[in-house]
Amino acid sequence: MLRYLQKLIGTIAFVAVLWPSHGFSQTRDLGGAGQFLDGIAAIVNDGVVLRSEVEIQLQVVLDNFAQQQEQLPPRDVIEAQVLERLIIKRIQLQRAERLGIRIPDDMLNSAINNVAKNNNVTFAEFPQLLEDEGVNYEDYRQELREQITIEQLRQRDVASRIQISPSELESFLILQKDRDALNFDYDLLHILIPVSASASDNQIKSAKILSNEIYERIVEGEKFETLAMEYSQGQQALNGGKLGWLKGEQLPTSFIEAASKLEKGDTCEPFRSSSGFHLILLNDFRGQEPILEEQIHVRHILIKTNEILDDDAAKEKMKTIRDQIIKDGDFGAIAAATSEDTGSAQEGGDMGWTGLGFFVPEFEAVVNSLVKDEISEPFKSRYGWHIVQLLGNRIYDNTEDIRRNKAIESIRNSKLSDEIELWARQLRDEAFVEYLSYN
Repeated sequence: MLRYLQKLIGTIAFVAVLWPSHGFSQTRDLGGAGQFLDGIAAIVNDGVVLRSEVEIQLQVVLDNFAQQQEQLPPRDVIEAQVLERLIIKRIQLQRAERLGIRIPDDMLNSAINNVAKNNNVTFAEFPQLLEDEGVNYEDYRQELREQITIEQLRQRDVASRIQISPSELESFLILQKDRDALNFDYDLLHILIPVSASASDNQIKSAKILSNEIYERIVEGEKFETLAMEYSQGQQALNGGKLGWLKGEQLPTSFIEAASKLEKGDTCEPFRSSSGFHLILLNDFRGQEPILEEQIHVRHILIKTNEILDDDAAKEKMKTIRDQIIKDGDFGAIAAATSEDTGSAQEGGDMGWTGLGFFVPEFEAVVNSLVKDEISEPFKSRYGWHIVQLLGNRIYDNTEDIRRNKAIESIRNSKLSDEIELWARQLRDEAFVEYLSYN
């Protein structure tokens, strides 16, 4: 039950990137001649790393090695690595403080509540669970607060500047499609124009010309099956070239490459293998089930409350706006002029097609009560007072959108890892660090 908890306890203090502890600019090692100074292991800019912090985290690492029954590196090597991690962490926290990044208690409590749920206990029971594991609750809160702080710093400094070009995304999707192709089943039709290993140049040329002519006839509307029976020398020629359902792993690579680029019902251009020239028609394929999503299309107007406009006044204002729309019939123009949701107001209040669960529950509950084109009565959400009009419902095949979003996430995560390393290295190189001897 405590697997997730133990993993977090063992890692939350090590959120920085790790490098050797020598060779950085503005670093002065006093060597073995100095004396241990008030429990300070290192001076980091205008802060310090305490010797006690090093000892605590060193023990965590040693305990983890012991649990995993792995061979330990020399203790001084581990200790140097632990100190370097704490230095990098301190540098990042100092920058976060300068930028005014603060983690409020409600955000921290929400994160702790999620950890508690993952360990099948309540928020109130979680401190006792930590105590049973030998972890001080207040120390845990502080470590987690620092982890979230650094994550927000990374989002500000690194993640926000990562760009993904359209060509980069398309290249990734092509590679992903090639990797996925082996997992699909294909229903194919096939025409083979054979070329023997001893064929002359003229024979090869004639076979190529014939395969191109067959392709053109298919494009012009002739039946693939008929032409397969007439020209193909494949084993299924008399069956109209029908190969039936085959798993991707059963097909030659050249067949998968050709089939994966086709839409259902399309025929590929002739391609050559050692046996001759081939034409393939993709009759159907299966593998990944389509991801169907129920979606709604709405437009709305938002009026926010403030010190001057209370709930009653906002509701009355919204009633007046609704009456005007029903009278004049121009929701879009009135939304553009009155809505305080600046994003959708520019689109006449139109929020486009969205999946169920996208909106806050109080908003979506009203939408679900409407019929097409109906305008709601004024209602309140956590954002203010609304009226909303339901423009339509649909079942949408979201497979490709999800595939693209996952591709974007994969590219971003890949770039983020590299960018974080470069960013953290730069912060470390620019920092003043002085190691204090305590031997």
